[in-house]
Amino acid sequence: MAFARLSALLVLALGAVQINAAITKRVTCASGHVTANAACCALFPVVDKLQSDLFDGAECGEEAHSALRISFHDAIGFSIHGGKGGGADGSILAFNSTELQFHANGGIDDIVAGQFPVFKEIGFLTAGDFLHLAAAVGTANCPGAPRLEFKFGRPPPKAAAPDLTVPEPTDTVTAILERFADAGFAPEEAIALLSSHTIAAADVVDVTIPGTPFDSTAGTFDTQVFLEVLLKGTAFPGNGSQAGEVLSPLAGEMRLQSDFRLSQDPRTACFWQAMVNDQERMMSQFKAAMAKLQVLGQDTRKLIDCSDVVPVPAPFAGPIKFPASFSNADLQLACPQLRFPNIATVAGPAPTVAPVPGS
Repeated sequence: MAFARLSALLVLALGAVQINAAITKRVTCASGHVTANAACCALFPVVDKLQSDLFDGAECGEEAHSALRISFHDAIGFSIHGGKGGGADGSILAFNSTELQFHANGGIDDIVAGQFPVFKEIGFLTAGDFLHLAAAVGTANCPGAPRLEFKFGRPPPKAAAPDLTVPEPTDTVTAILERFADAGFAPEEAIALLSSHTIAAADVVDVTIPGTPFDSTAGTFDTQVFLEVLLKGTAFPGNGSQAGEVLSPLAGEMRLQSDFRLSQDPRTACFWQAMVNDQERMMSQFKAAMAKLQVLGQDTRKLIDCSDVVPVPAPFAGPIKFPASFSNADLQLACPQLRFPNIATVAGPAPTVAPVPGS
């Protein structure tokens, strides 16, 4: 089979690269792709397969946001002090029968069900490499996203991560920041990682409305989520108030309790507010935080930089805008020392946000 042949080629390439990585020049793969490292050639067919079999032909839909979500849930089960999981090792995929039992991983079972057959068919990637490559490729399908890095060569995971390592929407800001700090992230990096909510949706906060997005532009990687979390809430999108959500400003949109609390807490409010309408800031900080997240627990000296296999995302068309009928008067700002940017308002009645396609 094609992937079996790729596996044999990969072993040879990995050996050659690890011996002589310092002087490896850019190479042209048999597929015609150009890469900085011969070992990465084996990944271009994998990227094509992910796009066709997992991401519906390179769409920024449910599967793309799910791939990003599971990469976070996998990697964050780690502590710089030891005693927790192996970090970005794919344990949530390899030991899914254990980790899917954790409350914080609600809804991850659907992601595993979609990814696991593709992972098994590819065959030669470890769970960690598959999972974090899928996250980078899926994110690249969303206009406005940064081109994430991808490091290749993670060993197979040794064990499942322990429970209670993934922050939940019901957690206090203190608990969230402490968990991030234990994994090695400062408060500003935690907010940067939450940029992922721009393309995300909730499936289990209110089970009656799966696929409910967190902003009105869920198909675009933009700062709209940082704006809309700051707007005054009026209603819940589904079956009344559920644990982990607060009033949302728009029909069909969910606002997580944790997002709102982080936007208002003095430790993080200015970081949150600074993201609004600053696409470059969000892109650069998210890319940097993800680069750190996706190698947690790994010996990076043994990994190969294959970032050039990740597709280049389409640029952000912009700009973000207040949803119709909203303006500065509807903002709940907790960082008064930071000047709020000038943002136009969409004309017309307030919109109803549609579920994320594919949910």
